[in-house]
Amino acid sequence: MLRRSLGSIVSLASRKYSGKSFSSNMAQIINGNEIAKEIRGQLKQELKDLVDSGNPVPHLTAVIVGEDPASEKYVQNKMNACLEVGISSETKRLPASTTQEELLQLIAELNKDQRVTGVLVQLPVPEHINERTICNAVDVDKDVDGFNELNIGRLALDMDGIVPATPLGVKRLLEHQNIETHGRNAVVVGRSKNVSLPMAILLHADGKYATKALDATVTICHRYTPPKELARHCRQADIIVVAVGKPGLITKDMVKPGACVIDVGINRIKDEKTGKFKLVGDVDFEEVRQVAGHITPVPGGVGPMTVAMLLHNTLKTAKKQFCDRQAS
Repeated sequence: MLRRSLGSIVSLASRKYSGKSFSSNMAQIINGNEIAKEIRGQLKQELKDLVDSGNPVPHLTAVIVGEDPASEKYVQNKMNACLEVGISSETKRLPASTTQEELLQLIAELNKDQRVTGVLVQLPVPEHINERTICNAVDVDKDVDGFNELNIGRLALDMDGIVPATPLGVKRLLEHQNIETHGRNAVVVGRSKNVSLPMAILLHADGKYATKALDATVTICHRYTPPKELARHCRQADIIVVAVGKPGLITKDMVKPGACVIDVGINRIKDEKTGKFKLVGDVDFEEVRQVAGHITPVPGGVGPMTVAMLLHNTLKTAKKQFCDRQAS
């Protein structure tokens, strides 16, 4: 990645950001669907090469506890993507009454099953089940979500491991668009352990080591950051990544001209004009795109990249397991 100077010039007529020029009143939309499609094509060829070399087809097992419609949709999208690239997959559905011990027993069985190279438990799980206990129960070498404490620890220490799919997808979007990050100011709005925390790590860590991170200066804000302080931090940011789950949280007046705005939020709201429900992010898209340099839409931005990076992780876990078996 090119290391550009910090003195980028922003003019009223035209802005040049990360090597691309565009109108002063409209951001370049980052099309996650197109980028994810390109990545899936690469993974499909990578998987073919792996199988042609004499390895079995990688297999992903997803587990859903309860009947949450959103979880069903997310998992179905993941299974469809697996089918597209050639990864074998299955979904195990358990009732909401499933006990933590029963879920742990199923995970233990999947950990031992050599046919299964990747395991994910769709979150959230019912309240009577401890999420952290479940994430840590998944074998670290089959943990395609990257939520096991060992994988999170490896990420924090800039060691090779499985990086959670959404932050990894955002990183790939920034790289694909040649968004300069070295020495730039980045704000992560949100503090979830599965998205915002690993996102902040990927943004700030040194690009020289295993995670090939982005060398930015990072500020983390969240739901208890006073609104005036949130706006102040965002206005100083060259890159804003927001993952809170609050529609319209980031507004036009909070965004520095030419900044890159990555919207991870997914919110289902009722359209006042049509009466139908629609998906929106945490960013006031139509307003913010008038001042930002780059922006991701919802849907069609980070979501497809999350699924693509899950496939990337599934292939990575399979390769490691096949290599370990050959070495033993």
